Amino acid sequence: MSIMSRLLARIFKLPAAETHDVVVERNIKVPMKDGVNLVTDRYYPHKGSQLPVILVRSSYGRGQLFGVMYGRLLAERGFQVLIQSCRGTFGSGGEFNPFFDEHPDGLDTVEWIKKQLWFNGQLATAGGSYLGYVQWAMAADAIPTLKAMAMTVTASQFKGQTYPGDAFSLQDPLTWTYMVNMQEKSPLKVMMLQFGGLPELKKAFWLLPLGKADEFLLGKKVGFWQDWLKNSEPDYEWWKPADFSESVKKVNVPVNMVTGWYDIFLPWQMADYSELKKAGNAPYLTIGPWSHTSFSVMGYGTRETLAWLKAHLKNQKGELRQSPVHVFVMGLKEWKDFPEWPPQEYQAQYWYLQAGKKLAMEKPTASDPDHYTYDPANPTPSLGGATMGQAGSKDNRKLEARADVLTFTSDMVDQDTEVIGPISAELYVRSNRPCTDFFTRLCDVYPSGKSMNICDGIRRIRPGKPAADTDGCIKLKIEMWPTAYMFQRGHRIRLQVSSGAFPHFARNLGSEEPLTTCTTLLKAEQNIYHDPAHSSAIILPIKNSSK
Repeated sequence: MSIMSRLLARIFKLPAAETHDVVVERNIKVPMKDGVNLVTDRYYPHKGSQLPVILVRSSYGRGQLFGVMYGRLLAERGFQVLIQSCRGTFGSGGEFNPFFDEHPDGLDTVEWIKKQLWFNGQLATAGGSYLGYVQWAMAADAIPTLKAMAMTVTASQFKGQTYPGDAFSLQDPLTWTYMVNMQEKSPLKVMMLQFGGLPELKKAFWLLPLGKADEFLLGKKVGFWQDWLKNSEPDYEWWKPADFSESVKKVNVPVNMVTGWYDIFLPWQMADYSELKKAGNAPYLTIGPWSHTSFSVMGYGTRETLAWLKAHLKNQKGELRQSPVHVFVMGLKEWKDFPEWPPQEYQAQYWYLQAGKKLAMEKPTASDPDHYTYDPANPTPSLGGATMGQAGSKDNRKLEARADVLTFTSDMVDQDTEVIGPISAELYVRSNRPCTDFFTRLCDVYPSGKSMNICDGIRRIRPGKPAADTDGCIKLKIEMWPTAYMFQRGHRIRLQVSSGAFPHFARNLGSEEPLTTCTTLLKAEQNIYHDPAHSSAIILPIKNSSK
């Protein structure tokens, strides 16, 4: 019996346990083909060893929260659970090289499971974040042994999150590098990361060159941090062995996905969902008002995982909801069900940037561009959004008062306006720097004046990419995070335009030096156009009133 499992079950609102008599076999050594042993714990009900097996492969250890949340909670509800430490972590042999060993190690583990006397032929995988990625790494080649998957806040590849819009996502990768190197040495410092961060980490964000950030924090070079910095080009082959997005379409087992509107992997988890749908799979998708490290997403994810595994391993489908897509509409603060994502009744509407910092559905008239200066020595700060730190929706008024942030704001909407689906911006821009960034953010402006961020996106311009038009302007498409949001009557829709969100994204220093060694800081003079020939806009999916 575990007091912690009873407490978590109550907090997560799980169905009653079938038993609290759970056996735990610890430190089982599972051999890989190259001779390395991966340490694994097995949880199972005392009177039920011939039960479906849930494999959870973790880079964050097997004990404490992971042992309770995945081990005891699932075992108490009628499953065998294997929690395995990934290569090079928490007693497992070898060196931890994120992403690149999970395919062979996962498949070797499945082969080992198949030989065990307690295996009844029913295998599923579960877990979130890195614990979800490792599922995708082996999924396509683990069929037909693999019967179902349940994943939370994750994606089939990490390149997209590391370089969204080709800009380097500094805060989360550096925080994660520090965390995985410290988690076995100083768990207290790792816990402090969830409560405002650490002073040394905040200093490291400002360090130049970035290639020295690992030595500053950890006193040593970290191979994967150096590799991430070096392989910054969109088409670098280095990432491909760890990118399993192409194999998603081969996965024909039931897949359940849970994520949040402020999750760092949201766009790429949605891409995985779309690939499954195009291939004829019927995944379930839940998107709540959560960030990556939200405790609420853990609870909801655990409930969904349990219901999914019972439905597909034990034929107990009564706990499954009817609608495959279940999303929380922010602003409205209600859940809505749809047959698929994105919902077809929401169609793209263009809201154009106008003279006088206005935003409207009418095409812009003749006007001069708006201008600002981006200074990497005083970078535009990040505030809220989709990060592992202080994420979510925040009041942006102080940020919007900066000279390096432009805002374009609509009149008050005369009726509740529901926006559900993918969001993007099309900007006509010109810069005096061939390498620079543009950042866009959608906000809800309340009658009180507070400006709450909903979603955002970034795009890096490189020399000649994208190419300028004959008049020197560049038409820039910025893919933003998707959303579900209700702008209430009397509120205003606002688009922010700037050239950064530091330290969420690394500063674009304005030079063309490599990320690893760049130290030269150059200001960028930025122009945003909004005239008949350069109709910059944000594209919002708004419900078609005829449907």
